[in-house]
Amino acid sequence: MTPTRFSRAPAVRASVRFRQRRTVLWLAAGPALFALALLVWPVARLLWQGLWGEPLAGLPLDDTGPWWLDTHLQWRVGWTLLQALATCVLCLVLGLPMAWVLARLEFTGRMAWQRALMLPFVVPTLVAALGILALWGPRGLLGGPLAQAGWSLEGSPWLLLLGNLFFNLSLVVRAGMDGLAQVSAQRVAVARTLGATPWRAFWRVEWPVVAPWLASALCLVFLYCFTGFGLALVLGGQRWSTVEVEIYTLIAHELALARAAALAVAMLALTAGMAWAYAWVERRLASPARITPVARRPLQGAAVWGGWALALGGWLLLCGAPLLALLLQAAQAAWFGQGWAVLGEADTWLAVGNTLRFSGLALALATALGLLHALAGQAMRRWAPAALAWRASAYAPLVVSPVALAFGLLLLYPQWLASWPLLVAAYALLAYPFVAKALTAALDALPDSYAQAAASLGASPVRVLWRVTLPLVAPALRRGMAFAAATMLGEFAVSLLLSRPEWLTLSTLIYQRLGRPGSANLDAALVLSALLMALALLAFWLIEGRGPQRSAPRRAHPQDSRHA
Repeated sequence: MTPTRFSRAPAVRASVRFRQRRTVLWLAAGPALFALALLVWPVARLLWQGLWGEPLAGLPLDDTGPWWLDTHLQWRVGWTLLQALATCVLCLVLGLPMAWVLARLEFTGRMAWQRALMLPFVVPTLVAALGILALWGPRGLLGGPLAQAGWSLEGSPWLLLLGNLFFNLSLVVRAGMDGLAQVSAQRVAVARTLGATPWRAFWRVEWPVVAPWLASALCLVFLYCFTGFGLALVLGGQRWSTVEVEIYTLIAHELALARAAALAVAMLALTAGMAWAYAWVERRLASPARITPVARRPLQGAAVWGGWALALGGWLLLCGAPLLALLLQAAQAAWFGQGWAVLGEADTWLAVGNTLRFSGLALALATALGLLHALAGQAMRRWAPAALAWRASAYAPLVVSPVALAFGLLLLYPQWLASWPLLVAAYALLAYPFVAKALTAALDALPDSYAQAAASLGASPVRVLWRVTLPLVAPALRRGMAFAAATMLGEFAVSLLLSRPEWLTLSTLIYQRLGRPGSANLDAALVLSALLMALALLAFWLIEGRGPQRSAPRRAHPQDSRHA
C-alpha cells in the first residue's frame, strides 16, 4: 500500500495546484474585468485618439498644429512641472523637521497631532480650496490684512502652492516618521560615542535610512501636484492653472478633443515615468526584521522647545488653519450674510441626495472589488512574480488622472453618458484601491494557522472566510472603506466631466456657485463646503469607528485622489 500511496502523491499535488489556480482565477476575474472595461480600454482609446486618431465627426477641425509648438501650452506644461517640483522642495524642508519632532520627542498631545495628520486625506478637494481662500484669499482672515498691507496673494502662484502644501505636507511628515522609526538606536549611540556631533550623526547614520522613505513620499507628492485638478482649477486662476485644467478647458469649452487627447497622452507618459520611479523606490524600502528605534526624549531646553513650537505652529498654519477659517467664514455667511438661504434650495438637497446615493452605491462596489483583489493576492502568494504584479495593479486606477480617465470613458462609451451607472462605476474605480491596500496589509499580517485550524475542524473555505478571516481583518476593512467613502463624497473631476444636470452633486454645485459673480454665491459656496466637509468627516468616523488609529494609507493615487 505504501508504493500506491506514494505513486498517487504527484496526482494529489497536481489536483491541489489546479484548485488553487481555479480559486485565483475566480477571485481575480471580477477586479480584472472591471479594470479592463473601465480603465484599460478607455486609456487605450485615449492613446489611440491622441496618437493616431482623426478629428471626431461633428466637431471643428483642429488645425493649430502639434501642442508642443504652442507657446501657451509650453508655458502651461512648464509651470505644471515647476509647481510640482517647488511643492516637493517645500514639503521636504518643512516636513522633515515636523517628522523629527513627532518621532524623537515625547510631549502631551503628540498622539492627537499624529492622528490629525489624517485630516488632509479625508477632506474633499474643493473644501480644501475654499479653506485656502478663506484663510489666504483677498477676503481671508490672513489674506485680507496682507492685501491691505500691499502683500495680496490674489493672482499669484502662492495660493496654489499653499493648497498643494495642505494636501501633501502630512504625507511627507508621515513618511519621515516611518523612516526615523527604522533608525537603529545602537548605530546612533556608536556614532555619538566615537565623537560625532548630533548633526553629523544624523547626516551619516539617520539620513541614509530616512532618505528612501522621503523619496517615496516625494514621488507621490510630485504625482499629486502634477496631475492635480480641483486645486488648480479653483486656486490657479487663468494664469497659474495646470495641464489638467487645460485639458478640461479644451474638452468642455473649445471642443478640441483631438488636441486634448494628444496633450493627455503626453501627461500620461510623464505620469507613468514618475509612477515607475515610485515603484522602484518602494521596492528598496526593506525594513529590518528586528530593530531598536531611538527612544523619544522629553521637551527640555530652549532650542528643543523652540523647534517644537515652530513645527507645531507651521503645521497648524498650513494644514489646520484653512479648515478653521472655512468653518468660521461659513458660520459668518450663514448668520450674517445670505449663505443660509442655500440650505433651503431644491438644488442643494438634490445634490446631497445624489452625493450620498452615488457614493453609497460606489462604496458597495468598491468594497467588493477591493475584497476580491486582496483575496486573489493572498491566493497568489505561492507565485511571487504574479503576486507582486497583481498587488501593484491595485494602484493602476490611481496612476491615471481622473480627467484623463473621464475623457477616455467619454470617448469609449458615448452611448452610456446618459446612464448614471457609468458615473458610479468610475467612482468605484478610483476608490477600491484604498480597500484593496488596507485589506492586503491586514491579510499579510494574519497568521495562516487560524484558517488552517478552522479548516481542520471541517469548515469550508467560504465559512473560514466569513467566520474567521473577515472578523480578524474587519478594522482594516473599515479603515479602507472610510478613506474610500471620503474620497467619493468629494470626487470632483469625474463628476464635472461625466455628470448631467439631474446628477448634480455637492462638489459640482460648489463649483457652479464659485463660477457665479456676487458675494451671495461665495457665501453659498462656503456653506456648502462646510456641509460637504461635515459629511466626509461623519462618513469617515461612522465607517472606521473608534478603533485604534493607525497610519493613513498613502494616497495611493500616484494621484490620492485623493485628491483629484
